[in-house]
Amino acid sequence: MQKHLALIVDDEPDICELLELTLNRMDIDTLSAGDLKSAYKLLNEHKISICLTDMRLPDGNGLDLVKKVQQFYSNVPIAMISAHGNMDTAIEALKSGAFDFVSKPVVLAELRNLVNAAIKLAEQNDTHQVAPKTSVGEEQDKQQRDLLGSSAQIEKTRQLISKLAKSQAPIHINGESGTGKELAARQVHNQGSRSDHPFIPVNCGAIPSELMESEFFGHKKGSFTGAIKDKKGLFLAANGGTLFLDEVADLPLNMQVKLLRAIQEKSIRPVGSEQELNIDVRIISATHKNLKQLVDEEKFRQDLFYRINVIELHMPSLNERPEDILLLSKYFLARLTNTDEVIRLSDSAMSALQQYTFPGNVRELENILERAVTLCENNEISVNDLSLSSHDPVSSYEQPESFAEVHVENKRLPDKNKIINTLESTKWNRKAAASLLGITYRQLRYRLKKLGLE
Repeated sequence: MQKHLALIVDDEPDICELLELTLNRMDIDTLSAGDLKSAYKLLNEHKISICLTDMRLPDGNGLDLVKKVQQFYSNVPIAMISAHGNMDTAIEALKSGAFDFVSKPVVLAELRNLVNAAIKLAEQNDTHQVAPKTSVGEEQDKQQRDLLGSSAQIEKTRQLISKLAKSQAPIHINGESGTGKELAARQVHNQGSRSDHPFIPVNCGAIPSELMESEFFGHKKGSFTGAIKDKKGLFLAANGGTLFLDEVADLPLNMQVKLLRAIQEKSIRPVGSEQELNIDVRIISATHKNLKQLVDEEKFRQDLFYRINVIELHMPSLNERPEDILLLSKYFLARLTNTDEVIRLSDSAMSALQQYTFPGNVRELENILERAVTLCENNEISVNDLSLSSHDPVSSYEQPESFAEVHVENKRLPDKNKIINTLESTKWNRKAAASLLGITYRQLRYRLKKLGLE
């Protein structure tokens, strides 16, 4: 197998020598350039796997090189070497398309992590380049299944996700509830160099404030009442991979300070420990709230906002892509029913869905269809089965469990005890039990699934 070749662009001989030695020990060949002109020449003459560049060069700015590589050598990951503490420069480089950054003085462990991730990405790029057309089609099919839709909006989103997967830059995903923000974050992770490491999602609004520091950074045994053993925390659980901070706007201000420090220093300190632990985690955050407005209202720290919002990804609402409703409906119906039965939407039901506003977006559509599958007769969903006119959009997508109590002919489906007693009386003959309960076999199956009795 041909060895990888790294290009180091720095006018300080000592830095070049340190980087060369480190990469050579990783079995990576190196070329060095002291200015932009020499760097451009080497990029043209050699197949470069990774590029490391200083910010200040004799004939220009390292950002110029980042932009040039993005434009003409987009498959080459390029990382910025920035002065320690100069986060503005690092963020600017990431926004310009840099894969990642490393600060001076260079910490070799961080450098090796960065290079390994970049090399893996370069190998993925090579694999995609030589893959036959059928493989490309299969990959597109996979993405279609994972992030469904054929609209221009969702196609643009998929393309941006593929681009963002080639970077280590922090991403902030915004969009209404139910648009698939976590799914998008998983796609970025799965298509990137961290795909063989953990993807750890956390709902920031669901963690009690008094437990947040322990949940994020871990704790030592005996560090507080109830700490009966060591806990590694979410950052260490995601080490090498991605930490997805959902509803990041719900973090209290004191925790925002600690999170900012962990991201900037790339290290954490567990509660009760005197030792700092290095971490290698990509941060992806999301919220349905307007973070910029919260910054203006001093409810979210501006410095943290700029640190996590290096690149923004907008998830389109279902109202922005109504042409995807039919495709999504067919997908959910296929997933909600057995392979031996086909349930279809009537023309009027399909028309009603296309005219509905979907405040709960894709998640709400799935929940509506789940309920309709239970209520429909003769394997066809009617407008009445959708119950859109009396539908409470908030409860539907925030509390889908409430669908366990849908109405059937103005009566609620039977409760758990009545179902169990009836099943026992029929020796768990489900069809006979459904008949005695006065509901359809499908409705009984729905209730058994909801109650965990299948």
